[in-house]
Amino acid sequence: MTREVAAVYENGMLRPLEPLPLEEHQRVRVVITEAQTIPVRSHPDTAYLEAVKKEVAGMDQIPTLEEIHRITSKDTSSWAEAIISEREERF
Repeated sequence: MTREVAAVYENGMLRPLEPLPLEEHQRVRVVITEAQTIPVRSHPDTAYLEAVKKEVAGMDQIPTLEEIHRITSKDTSSWAEAIISEREERF
């Protein structure tokens, strides 16, 4: 079995950041690769999130999930194309 798992080095030991399907005292081979920092572009768009929070806070009534489904089900445009287009404009 080969599996890549993120870990943290603490107090002289590696601590995996998720449970591992290993037996107690099972021997494994560890390859250390220093984690790279996450590019800024992959972080959530905080300005957009703040704008959405303000918009929702200013609404008289927040739509229910059923209402959102009903509204969006009528939209036949490609959301993927719209998102890609918007990202190209921003970057």
